[in-house]
Amino acid sequence: MPVNMKPLETYRDDFTYRNSPQAIARFPFPFPEDQYMYSVNIEPAVSRDPGSVFEHLFDVDEHYVSEMAERALVLEKDPRRCLVMPHMAPAAWDLVEAIMTHLARDYPEHFSLTRDGDQWTWENHPLDICQRFTFGDPATLPCEPLEYITRQMQGDFAMLDQRDGDLYMDAGMVTCPADWSLAFDAGMSFKQWHAPVPMAPQMGVFDRALKYLLNIQVGAPVRRLNWTMTINPRLDTSSETLHEWGHERSLVTSDNVAGLVHLRVELQVMARMPRSNALMFSIRTYLISLEELVTNPAWAQRLHRVLRDLPDAIADYKGLTSYRQTVVDYLAQFDREAVPARAAG
Repeated sequence: MPVNMKPLETYRDDFTYRNSPQAIARFPFPFPEDQYMYSVNIEPAVSRDPGSVFEHLFDVDEHYVSEMAERALVLEKDPRRCLVMPHMAPAAWDLVEAIMTHLARDYPEHFSLTRDGDQWTWENHPLDICQRFTFGDPATLPCEPLEYITRQMQGDFAMLDQRDGDLYMDAGMVTCPADWSLAFDAGMSFKQWHAPVPMAPQMGVFDRALKYLLNIQVGAPVRRLNWTMTINPRLDTSSETLHEWGHERSLVTSDNVAGLVHLRVELQVMARMPRSNALMFSIRTYLISLEELVTNPAWAQRLHRVLRDLPDAIADYKGLTSYRQTVVDYLAQFDREAVPARAAG
């Protein structure tokens, strides 16, 4: 299904980002039940549901051009958002091949790849790029290979080195994280960078997840959904920029909640790289405002119940505490079984 890319939108300042009806319909709503609790919730990343975010390994949608402009802005201000340790150079080329191959095959109207031995020609029509280069030779690209290809990809990428029975975050491009930092987490093990997550360690979630991830084989990628909430359609909610967005949580009122609060869903894909044995961890972020979300009555009802009954520790970890009740009160009107809120006074 062809992707109709929208003109440039913004994820900062005037926040002109909006979802078309088609984007709302394909939004990856993350709650299969009325209650939420941590689980590994990993499934094989096989193609399903044509037109959905699950059709291809890498999802490209109507916001592509806008997200690439936002990534360039972030990198201009903070080049440390892209990091590749020297031993991860082979993994970077693995990622170049994976992304170019999949995009050219899955979105031929927008991307093409021609190979003649190690002489490759890459064309990215939306960004007006035509690049001839020698695969494996970084001098033939305008910047480091991982940076080059992820400047043309929606979502964040972490490349994990597998050694000593663990996974280490030794390379990546992270410009739209949900309150974490690649520069801080670089070199950390799997459990170290997940340490802030409440309740999950006691439940054994990360032990099971790590065991599973260590055994992922080439050609058998897996995926899962993760979620949080964000004020405004702001992609860059990194630890480094907390001073720019943290105060926005206090701006939510009953009058602006529908337009200001966004459900933020990450489609996380983990795939084994064939040359380096690194594990690619891609984090594709989708944003939807509450006023867009409630156009689907089933989603509105379920989100009301999930947030209403969410354990306080999880709500606090996800940064929802200060405005959760305002969101719950707003969503209650869409839940047939909700008890109406008592009038103040």
